[in-house]
Amino acid sequence: MSAPPSGGGTPIENRRQLIEYFAAGNKPKAAWRMGTEHEKFGFHRKTLKPLPYDGPAGIRAMLEGLTRFGWEPVVEGNNPIALERGKANITLEPGGQFELSGAPLETLHETAAENAQHIDEVKTVAGEIDAGFIGLGFAPEWKREDFDWMPKGRYKIMRDYMPKKGKLGIDMMLRTCTVQTNLDFESKPTW
Repeated sequence: MSAPPSGGGTPIENRRQLIEYFAAGNKPKAAWRMGTEHEKFGFHRKTLKPLPYDGPAGIRAMLEGLTRFGWEPVVEGNNPIALERGKANITLEPGGQFELSGAPLETLHETAAENAQHIDEVKTVAGEIDAGFIGLGFAPEWKREDFDWMPKGRYKIMRDYMPKKGKLGIDMMLRTCTVQTNLDFESKPTW
């Protein structure tokens, strides 16, 4: 989950408002950029269990270790919950999944280089704490109780809300990872 949105916005109540919202995002081709979001599970190499938040081999240690590469911590309470460097972020999903929210870049080659640098940095710090990371869509061997919830206020709200909407929302929050691409666009609205 990338950084929190910067604006509240007005609820969309009809089709025209939805079209206007997307039309406002139109950009000329010269201004097009792409960004990727790359999530991965962290685990202890000896136990193959998910990383907890705290401890010498935990998510907090990973975040703190990555600061040597120029990442600046984002703190909620006393807990680092994300990192920023330029226009890129490293954020945490509810179960500790690490997400690179890449900078808006011009070419696929730039996004590939950004992701490769990120993976190298993660591998460096993970190796020091005997952790590994894997990009896997779903973690079938891990149960909900195997995960620490990350110390982000909004995740408590989501944890309480999701069971009211179905049986698998908590599994989606804790046991899944994705790779996403964000693309600028240009199109003409059709009313």
